[in-house]
Amino acid sequence: MDSQPPASPDLEQQTTSKKQRRGIGGIGWTIIGAVFFGSLLAIGILPRLSQRSELKAAVKEASTVPSVNVITARRAAAITNLELPGSVVALNQTTIYARSTGYLRRWYADIGDRVQAGQLLAEIDSPDIDQQVLQAKAELAQAQANVSQTRASLAKGVSDLKQAEANLLIARQSWQRWSVLVKQGAVPQQDADTRYATYQANLANVEAAKNTINSDSANVKAAQANVYASLANFQRNTVLQSYKKVTAPFAGVITARNVNTGVLITAGSGNSNTSSNTNTSNTSTSNTSLYTIAAYDKLNVNVNVPQSLSPSFQTGQTAEITVKELPQRVFTGKVVRTSNAIDPNTRTLLTQLVVENYNATLRPGMYATVKFAINRINTPFVVPDSALVVNAAGTQVATLTKNQTVHYQKVVVGRDYGTEVEITSGLTGNESLIATPTVDETEGLRVQPVAQKK
Repeated sequence: MDSQPPASPDLEQQTTSKKQRRGIGGIGWTIIGAVFFGSLLAIGILPRLSQRSELKAAVKEASTVPSVNVITARRAAAITNLELPGSVVALNQTTIYARSTGYLRRWYADIGDRVQAGQLLAEIDSPDIDQQVLQAKAELAQAQANVSQTRASLAKGVSDLKQAEANLLIARQSWQRWSVLVKQGAVPQQDADTRYATYQANLANVEAAKNTINSDSANVKAAQANVYASLANFQRNTVLQSYKKVTAPFAGVITARNVNTGVLITAGSGNSNTSSNTNTSNTSTSNTSLYTIAAYDKLNVNVNVPQSLSPSFQTGQTAEITVKELPQRVFTGKVVRTSNAIDPNTRTLLTQLVVENYNATLRPGMYATVKFAINRINTPFVVPDSALVVNAAGTQVATLTKNQTVHYQKVVVGRDYGTEVEITSGLTGNESLIATPTVDETEGLRVQPVAQKK
């Protein structure tokens, strides 16, 4: 085997120098790579550490600030239906009393009968009033005869006055002629004095006749006044006698009959004892109503409107009227009047509607439901009833301020829809309301709002 020649010293030195440079380059690259990867690691870890720190702070803050569900109030509809209970009453209803005292001779109408205005309902036997009519008639005839007598006396007085005035004229002329003859000496003075005395007597007779006429004239006026009084008394008793026949004051239905044949009736109103509205025999009564009559062609429906809605009601407004017994029928009513005053006990406005009832389908005393379509000018807000807080401070809602703190705001509640209520005042519509406030949400408490899903 051949041996290799030994390497030269220069070649060995070059080889050693290359090895040293190769080793130094590897360490440098290692350090550079470590620095590079360390920078990348720092860039990725530090933000994550910062985010983790912020997340921990947010979690800590969230754990200390309670979260609440918030809502906003919505506007109610401008036109809303309002149903209120109503009471059906007769448009015209009256109780009929007797104006003549006596015994009931006969009755002609019973409960449930339809009668016309002026129809005969009953007759009363009143002998006392019959005698009073006869007496008043006789007094009237006597007064009229007295007038005739005083007028005849006045006529005689007028005739006597004319005769006395004629005698006075003759006596004055005779006395004047004798006065001339006395001055001429043809007759004695005594004859002239006799004629003068006759003249004075006739003058007195004229004055007496005039006084008699004046007295007779006064007697005639008094007698005439007595005739007027007697005539008025006669007419009064005649009218009372006509009340023996009891008639219907208007067309309607008899709703009560309180008397039977033979019952003593006393003129006037007011019950001394009660009697049932049946056909059974009644005991003797005094001042008892005979009938009760009600007009059915038109009926009134009385409704008590809440104070908050009273400004929306006007005369002429229509409404739908229904009754439970007639589910398929809808009647139309019109507002004809209101009391124009709020009842301090119920805080309601009495409103009266009129409804046509030609077929007598509706009956007085029925309970009705009245449905109005209300056009409200200032529409209220609507919130869930769970958002209300009622305590000693009144009715309130829990609102959130700009700083996310709780503030309790007083409100005025309107209509209650069951799950929702109207707020008529206290809100502007921009507030955030706590959907279900509890005792933990105190005034000024900082909370975290969470929009409630609808």
